[in-house]
Amino acid sequence: MSFEKEVEERVEENGRNEELKASALNFMQASLKPQYSYNFSWLGRPIIQYPQDMAAMQQIIWEVQPDLIIETGIAHGGSLIFSASMLELNAVCGGNADAEVLGIDIDIRPHNKEAIEAHPMFKRISMIEGSSIAPEIISQVHKKARGKERVLVFLDSNHTHDHVLEELTAYAELVTLGSYCVVYDSIVEDTAEMCPSDRPWGKGNNPKTAVWEYLKDHSEFQIDKGIENKILITVAPDGYLKRVR
Repeated sequence: MSFEKEVEERVEENGRNEELKASALNFMQASLKPQYSYNFSWLGRPIIQYPQDMAAMQQIIWEVQPDLIIETGIAHGGSLIFSASMLELNAVCGGNADAEVLGIDIDIRPHNKEAIEAHPMFKRISMIEGSSIAPEIISQVHKKARGKERVLVFLDSNHTHDHVLEELTAYAELVTLGSYCVVYDSIVEDTAEMCPSDRPWGKGNNPKTAVWEYLKDHSEFQIDKGIENKILITVAPDGYLKRVR
C-alpha cells in the first residue's frame, strides 16, 4: 500500500472517531479564552491562525497552484505574508512566477501597512482598503481576478452571518474549478459561549451559518470534510469549500 493511500485511510478513520473529534473540539474550546492563535507569526508578522489550518493552507496552495489568492481581513498581515511566501515557493518549484495575493480590509492600520510594505514578500502583495462587501471594492477585486486561471479565496473579516454571506455571494464565484473558498472562524457556531461578549457574532449568527445558507443554492461547492478530518484542530469546520463544478 502506498503512503498516500495510508494517509487517506487514516483521515477517513479520523472522521469516524468520535472520541478523537470530541477531544479536538475540547481543545478548541479550551484554547480560545487564552488566545492560543495569537501566539504565532509567519516570517516575522503575527498571523493569528492555528498552525493546523496553516498546514492545510500550505497543502491547498501547493495543490491548486493559484495565480491569485484573494483574502478579506488583513490585521497584522501575517496571512498575506504566508500566502505570498507559499506562492514564492511554488514559483521556485516551477509554478507561476507572477502569482500574487490581494488583501482587503476596512481598516489597514498605518503601522501594519508599513510593516507589510517593508517585507520581502510584499513584491507579491497588493492591498485595498475598504469594506469587502462594498460594490466599488467588489468591482476592483473582480477586475483583479479577470483572466486568472486559478483563483483561491480566503474569507476572514467580519464574522457575522450577513457579512460572510455577502462575501460568499461576491467572491466565491471567482473561485476556479478544483480550488477553494475557505471561510474562517466558522468554529464560532460550536464555541459561541467562549467568544468575547462584545462581538456582534455568536451562535446562529456566524460564518458557519452563512456557509450553510450559501450552499443551499450553490451545489458547485462542497464542504471538503477530508481536510477537517485530517487536521482536526481548525477554526474552519465546514469552512473548506471546494469548487467541484
